[in-house]
Amino acid sequence: MRRRQRGDMTSPIIELRDASRAYPTPDGQLRALAGVTLAIDAGELVAVVGKSGSGKSTLVNLIAGIDRPTAGEVRVAGTPVHALREGQLSAWRGRTVGVVFQFFQLLPTLTILENVLLPMDFCGALPPSRARDRARSLLARVGIADQAAKLPSALSGGQQQRAAIARALANDPPVLLADEPTGNLDSHTAEQILDLLAHLAAAGKTVVTVTHERDIARRASRVVTLVDGRVASVAPGEAARA
Repeated sequence: MRRRQRGDMTSPIIELRDASRAYPTPDGQLRALAGVTLAIDAGELVAVVGKSGSGKSTLVNLIAGIDRPTAGEVRVAGTPVHALREGQLSAWRGRTVGVVFQFFQLLPTLTILENVLLPMDFCGALPPSRARDRARSLLARVGIADQAAKLPSALSGGQQQRAAIARALANDPPVLLADEPTGNLDSHTAEQILDLLAHLAAAGKTVVTVTHERDIARRASRVVTLVDGRVASVAPGEAARA
């Protein structure tokens, strides 16, 4: 995986500068992130690891614009996410970032195909006939084209997570964020999902995944370890040395 060299002026696709996030509690401020500075290049698969409460999900939420930094800056694909108004965030997120959650978050009353169509309907980027073709193509890409007409409850956990990834890719965002995407899956299915994320990164997507999977290093270009809301280390993964 190519890393920027000294003198290479290509900007990172994700950049956090001294980003912090604190939440008020009855006992005072709870600091979830403390002065995180991190740059991620296009096409990287970056794994964010750390113990529970280390700030992993908060970091992903700041990149996605789901949460805002208390201090510092967050830039994604050239946009200062921290400066966007609430009314701008949803439209920006729909075009720029796809998010995959641990518990899938598929709408239970919609078919799998309809779940994948939903982000395209929201953004209105494609006419209905082309949107349906794209949705079917994405389901084929993640290996569940034959499940398109079923409701989420009829699918296995692994199939639902594949559907969630297809939905996250609906508007062809440059960045894919996955928050514990294997946390609710058995080990064999988790391996398949991590392989799928690695293939997406190899095809040009920038993938940031929060995970407890111990062998993520063999797929990742870098592994970022958080401890108590701070970056404790940034180490190259095995994919960077391949």
